[in-house]
Amino acid sequence: MAHIAEREFELFVGIDWSGAKGPRQPGLSVFAAGPGNSVPERVFPPDGRYWSRLAILDYLRFQAAKKRVLAGIDFAFAYPVSDGDGSICGYFPGYPHSPETAHDLWRLIDRLNADRPDLYGGGIWDHPQLGAYYNAPGGRRGTAFASRRRLAEQVAREVKSPSPTFNCVGPAGVGTGSLAGMRALHQLSSFAHIWPFDNPDTVSRPLHLVEIFPSYYFALAGIKPVNGAHGERENINQALACFGSDSVSADFQANGPDHDEADALISAAALRWFSAQSDFWSVPADARAEGWIFGVKSATP
Repeated sequence: MAHIAEREFELFVGIDWSGAKGPRQPGLSVFAAGPGNSVPERVFPPDGRYWSRLAILDYLRFQAAKKRVLAGIDFAFAYPVSDGDGSICGYFPGYPHSPETAHDLWRLIDRLNADRPDLYGGGIWDHPQLGAYYNAPGGRRGTAFASRRRLAEQVAREVKSPSPTFNCVGPAGVGTGSLAGMRALHQLSSFAHIWPFDNPDTVSRPLHLVEIFPSYYFALAGIKPVNGAHGERENINQALACFGSDSVSADFQANGPDHDEADALISAAALRWFSAQSDFWSVPADARAEGWIFGVKSATP
């Protein structure tokens, strides 16, 4: 693990992600903050209305050309590699060509969706073998689909339980966002240090990417992010205070289909808070394969 001094950042970016089909999504939101305690600020998309996933990647590259950036994105960076009994079974249990590393996984997802624009990842559902592992839209619940959980998700459950990563249906269908996100990780992998997967020799890269879980951060602040509660100004300020940040202004409104801007805002503040504490950079060995939710403290480094 790199010494904390090697992880001094000049910009903290919280990104609320979406895996939905289409070039621009109202559910994509970006907030950024500098060091200190100033409240994170809304980053407007190039067209002034909605972000695209590709535009977010361009924004990260642009910022990292000028300063050291810690960016958190709201999707599972990888799949579980263990069964419920702790035995190692790989990302796709029983599939003879299952990827061995996270980088191999991202490369596979990107290749299987190469003909899908805008980083959309749903093409894997049509794969004759791999499609069986997903609960996909259109009633396509695969025969190998299971509610498997990564170690980080099992630990986070004490505060807020994440949804299973292979589920791509309904409000808890986080899998679609992960598929698009894995394509993004592959396309940024030669430029960014992707934590906690990458070796220390890439820690000097100006862009660091971590997985975030905004609902977990609200829960840490004592707020249940249900029925739009996380979009209420009073609750936003309570969460900001929990992470050492100034409050939003009296006229602030969190936009987005599910108050997505509140998620990005809180995530930027939480990134800044957690990054200064070495405990949150220490994770179990399994995290090199499965990933880890930044801000979830591990008891077994």
